[in-house]
Amino acid sequence: MKAEEELSQKTNLFKVLGHPLRLKILLSLIKQKEALVTNLVKDLSVSQPTISQHINILKQAGIIEGCRNGNQILYRVKDKLVVKIIKICKLL
Repeated sequence: MKAEEELSQKTNLFKVLGHPLRLKILLSLIKQKEALVTNLVKDLSVSQPTISQHINILKQAGIIEGCRNGNQILYRVKDKLVVKIIKICKLL
């Protein structure tokens, strides 16, 4: 990977992590290992459409993934670099 491409990817990662609600979602997912949107809505006291919007941004960035279980989707953090960044920032 070229240095410019890598720099662009890391810049995008920090843009995605730059929103407080997305950080809260990630913290919740890391602590719980995985969670449903309904759990995140309850834990974070934010509306379902807002949580879903931010979940989609995190998924598109490749930070989280969803696993279907019947008609529910369990989300979890798949990017270990993000977990390290959060730990370095002492948010956990």
